[in-house]
Amino acid sequence: MFTIRSFGHTDIGRRRKQNEDSYLRNDELKLYVVADGMGGHAAGEVASAEAVDTVFGMIKRGLPGLGPDSEPLNEEKISKARRLIEAAIQGATYMVFTISEVEASKNGMGTTISAAYIYNNMLVVGQVGDSRIYQIRDGSVVQLTEDHTLVGWQIKQGLITEEEAKVSPHRNVITRSVGGRDYVEVDTMVIELKQGDRYLLCSDGLHGYLTEDEIPDYVALGGDNATRAFIQLANERGGADNITAVLVEID
Repeated sequence: MFTIRSFGHTDIGRRRKQNEDSYLRNDELKLYVVADGMGGHAAGEVASAEAVDTVFGMIKRGLPGLGPDSEPLNEEKISKARRLIEAAIQGATYMVFTISEVEASKNGMGTTISAAYIYNNMLVVGQVGDSRIYQIRDGSVVQLTEDHTLVGWQIKQGLITEEEAKVSPHRNVITRSVGGRDYVEVDTMVIELKQGDRYLLCSDGLHGYLTEDEIPDYVALGGDNATRAFIQLANERGGADNITAVLVEID
């Protein structure tokens, strides 16, 4: 079995009046979440916190139904693991949407969600929005999640280049969010873990200032030092948004 440790920090940044990011790291449950709220007037903060709480509650209740970690994996178990994280994020979507409907001051609020939990030897990932999960393995970096943004879609369709996306006036337009409606399409995947893996979950307040080739050196600082260094880097490069980093170490 793996030894799993996680570390996390969030920061208001240099230009925002409040921190609308929320995160969770729970090594006992082996669940990790980053949520970047939107909506203003504290509504973004409410959206991200409610979403994280809902995902936590549904994963905690649902994990026993997957069976013990020690049992061999099969396609049915893998499918159930993916459905669990999808259901948890759908639950968060319904919760945030309902609050926004009944409280006029929170109308239109929403949040991103990048979530992952470890079951057996797998990382089970769920994604909505433009926060990200990176895998750092043997010195190489892979962005596991897809950004649900207008420029991300334009890049995928070959309409603009990645360089054009960086300066696009639409680069912050999100095409999927938790809470915008009562249902959202959730991306899910499973990744087989390997000893020595590192996983970075972060809001766009960090990855917007970061290149992939820089990530391994910061991760190599280890644990708390790594997450604090990521926060400091984003602030030094502008800190225009809230900044959240969660690092999961697999040994």
